[in-house]
Amino acid sequence: MGDKGGAFRIERDSMGEMQVPADALWGASTQRALINFPVSGTRFPRRFIQALGFIKAAAAATNAELGDLDANLADAIQAAAKEVADGELDEHFVLDIFQTGSGTSTNMNANEVIANRAKQILGNGPSGVHPNDHVNQSQSSNDVIPTALHVAARQGIHEDLLPALGRLHAALDRKAHEFDDIVKIGRTHLMDATPVRLGQEFAGYARQIELSITRVRETTEGFAELALGGTAVGTGLNRSAEFPQKAIARISQLAGLDYREATDHFEAQGARDAAVQSSGALKTFAVALFKIANDVRLLASGPRCGIGELTLPAIQPGSSIMPGKVNPVICESVTQVAVQVVGNDAAVTLGGLSGHLELNAFIPVIARNLLESITLLSNVSNIFVDKCLDGLEVNRERAESLVEGSLAMATVLAPVIGYDRAAEIAKESLATGRTVRELCVEKQLLPEDELEKLLDPRSQTTVRSQ
Repeated sequence: MGDKGGAFRIERDSMGEMQVPADALWGASTQRALINFPVSGTRFPRRFIQALGFIKAAAAATNAELGDLDANLADAIQAAAKEVADGELDEHFVLDIFQTGSGTSTNMNANEVIANRAKQILGNGPSGVHPNDHVNQSQSSNDVIPTALHVAARQGIHEDLLPALGRLHAALDRKAHEFDDIVKIGRTHLMDATPVRLGQEFAGYARQIELSITRVRETTEGFAELALGGTAVGTGLNRSAEFPQKAIARISQLAGLDYREATDHFEAQGARDAAVQSSGALKTFAVALFKIANDVRLLASGPRCGIGELTLPAIQPGSSIMPGKVNPVICESVTQVAVQVVGNDAAVTLGGLSGHLELNAFIPVIARNLLESITLLSNVSNIFVDKCLDGLEVNRERAESLVEGSLAMATVLAPVIGYDRAAEIAKESLATGRTVRELCVEKQLLPEDELEKLLDPRSQTTVRSQ
């Protein structure tokens, strides 16, 4: 968005006049910030802009109800704010994330866009809409931007991430049941261990995601408390006593989730602890996701010269030089997202601990990283299900042969013939290439029926009753 025809108009703020592209809805304050912060080209995410639309619409309606704002102006502001919430004016939100730490520039971006759009709705008549006096009435950037962060994060988690997590859990649970009859070798330290069922491995993965769902959902309660009403420093200066409760009730209606006024406005504006906690839960999920995706690609390595117990869906050529090669590209995408989320959490943590006195001035970078983590994890979880897990297959013959050839089969003999004798059998198996079963039969260590029972791989995957 900008000056497509070379024409400008003059806009004014408290610092004087500014040239603004004629087709832009923003004003002088936004233009100053646009000039001041050409840092990354990264703008606030859609969810954040949606939250600003909710806040400005709710504030205008509440101010009108309390008799603090003309009803006609309030109606026009609400209509413009709805367009902001619906994404119709996104091209006018032009500011870089890396700006004033309170997000004042983006709050003014919203105020100016909504004010100018409201003027258009009113027919550009003499009854003007002022970005500060009307759109920002009863508010401050210092309570609006933290409120937008909480609303955006809570909406993103409930509407995007939790459904994706639910799909991921269901997919892993399905595979746990589908693979429950497959006995394979377990591995610890990347070395052969005693047998497990493939379904047991996948049930473990499903449980990791189930726990992640609980952790992530619990953190959203911190976002239910909103700073709106604290205004500049938490005292509520320049707003009516009833404003926060009424405005927040309207935000709840617009957003479709319940919100409430912060218990303590000084905490709500001076600290970003809810964001830090939520980011930690997202990082924990990312760590679980990395482990699961990494295990899948290890078990699918090969297909002939690796472990090869799993077969990944072939969704694209894996090499520009090696014909027929298929790589674990979805697993690689998942693990890259996990790494990014861990890095995002570090930025959120550092931003959270850098609040000073009555304001944390790292809100834009906290918002950028937290909301990106929510989006990345939501998207890649769905991709992992659709393009990897749903089509994942098992190589039964390979799994069975690896179990039978494992030295760890000697483990089950230890309680019967002793640890040292079992270790000798394992060492001889390694040296000769013969299986533990073959050696035991040759040496007649145990009666054949007892040996057959002991060396049954599936029986080794369940706890024997006493």
